[in-house]
Amino acid sequence: MDFLMKAVAVRPGTPNSVHMQEIARPSVDQVADGLGVLVKVLKVGVDATDREINDALYGNAPDGDDYLVIGHECFGVVEAVGENVKRVKPGDFVTATVRRPGNSIYDLIGTNDMTSEETYYERGINLRHGFLTEYFVDEEEYIVRVPQGLQHLHVLQEPMSCAAKAVHQAYEAQRRMKVWNPKVAYVLGAGQIGLLTTLVLKLRGLEVFTLARGEAPNLKAEIVEGMESTYVSTAQTSMSELVAKTGRPDLIVDATGFSPLAFEAMEHIGHNGVVVWTGITGGERKTEVPSDKINIEWVLGNKLLLGSVNANRGHFEMGIRDLALGDMMFPGVLEKILTNPVEGLDNFQEMMRLLVEDKDALKVFVNVASA
Repeated sequence: MDFLMKAVAVRPGTPNSVHMQEIARPSVDQVADGLGVLVKVLKVGVDATDREINDALYGNAPDGDDYLVIGHECFGVVEAVGENVKRVKPGDFVTATVRRPGNSIYDLIGTNDMTSEETYYERGINLRHGFLTEYFVDEEEYIVRVPQGLQHLHVLQEPMSCAAKAVHQAYEAQRRMKVWNPKVAYVLGAGQIGLLTTLVLKLRGLEVFTLARGEAPNLKAEIVEGMESTYVSTAQTSMSELVAKTGRPDLIVDATGFSPLAFEAMEHIGHNGVVVWTGITGGERKTEVPSDKINIEWVLGNKLLLGSVNANRGHFEMGIRDLALGDMMFPGVLEKILTNPVEGLDNFQEMMRLLVEDKDALKVFVNVASA
């Protein structure tokens, strides 16, 4: 007889279908070759992706199921491992990557986040169940150990991997320049990805300006300034006005999920610069852009636009190193991102209410269990 456990799920394609679902508890022997890792879930972060999946803007259930367990930002403790697992052991704190491989060459070499196939597999997002449950099992390759000294930052590991990847990809692409030494960066948006991107760029030695709608003083401004960077309220200073003060930035990372601002960034990036889009827009918004101006400036200025979606194992490891360094450089600052705990899976309606209604909820996470 299968043991059942609780999970929070949606019915893809049906708006506002979030509900409690009973599913079978997994075991390590479900993974071949003795490479399974059973994880007891301690905390799960939720964000705009989970809200938009509940709004039926995207997301699909795994084959054979009519529901999708949501939640892609996990933190847990290893409960059991297969006989051939080497990287983790019972008692280790861990997180897990999100993408799972398809069949392209990129999937086969461990860079599932760079797949060239139209169909992609993401835990908690598309065609694979997520982590908002009591236990999950996965292959060792997708389990990333978290140092005990970072357990207080728990669910920030996954969004940090996205920030680390976005910046790393920009630097990788700019190897085309032979010499690229950026000085000024703009981060658009001060949600979790924007704040963590601010940290990554600050640790690389850039002068960072983080733009958001809210007027200072506020918590986001406090966190940005706590990382020795500059918070800019777009309600008071437009991007063009900021450019007039700082000069054109060398790098702009958009983390807003607001497409008009993402396109506006293209008007302001400097020569040989890079704009990175990390935000996802699931709607049908349309906006006008000065396309002739952008076209001529981008061609003559050797500018680059880069899309960056979630992360592979290497980016998780980069992000964990940056979190550790950032936590030492700016003690107590990163914890302030973790604003809204929700106690237990049964309170999934409160979790969703915070995501939908509370504009001050910077980071919502569910306390699933204690270690």
